[in-house]
Amino acid sequence: MQTKFLKDRIEAGQMLSDKLKKYQNTDTIVLAIPRGGVPIGYIIAKNLGLSLDIVLSKKIGHPSNKEFAIGAVSLDSFIIDEHSSVSSSYIESEIKRLRTLLTEKYQLYRKNKIPLSLEGKEVILVDDGIATGNTLLVTIAMLRKKNVKKIIVAIAVLPTSAIEKFTTKADELVYLITSQNFTSVGAFYEEFNQVSDNEVISMLNIP
Repeated sequence: MQTKFLKDRIEAGQMLSDKLKKYQNTDTIVLAIPRGGVPIGYIIAKNLGLSLDIVLSKKIGHPSNKEFAIGAVSLDSFIIDEHSSVSSSYIESEIKRLRTLLTEKYQLYRKNKIPLSLEGKEVILVDDGIATGNTLLVTIAMLRKKNVKKIIVAIAVLPTSAIEKFTTKADELVYLITSQNFTSVGAFYEEFNQVSDNEVISMLNIP
């Protein structure tokens, strides 16, 4: 993309929709990453006539350093670094604890709705941008365990260095802006306001 900046997430959603038109009116599911990915996912789903849901995950931190990820967990899946020497009892307790937090968050956003079934489906994974991309890579790995048919990663902005990584891990990568001098996701938006929980709830509950 020649333009250096996006006006806002609405524009990003419109532009990504144009790049994803081949999925229009199919049974493809749009999975947005809260909170910043939801406004973009909402527009893509609305423009293309697709179902919209969210995907939530949390990293499992090392017992001696919670910031160091040894794995990650979603509502119904998890992955653990195969080289991790952490005890299975710690991992089991963390999975239980984190799933409780994720369940509370999902209920906040989606009320009593059951997550959409992803098995055998094409999935468009949406976010407003990535910096390191670690959370997204974990999400892709967990989606693979759900036996999805195809994973399309739709990202507004990302570092040039991440393109090859996501081209390899996803079945398709669609993006708008890439830069070799990547500082932060917000640097590529003219307007990059924080998305509130209430905004997420509103967008997810509009038919």
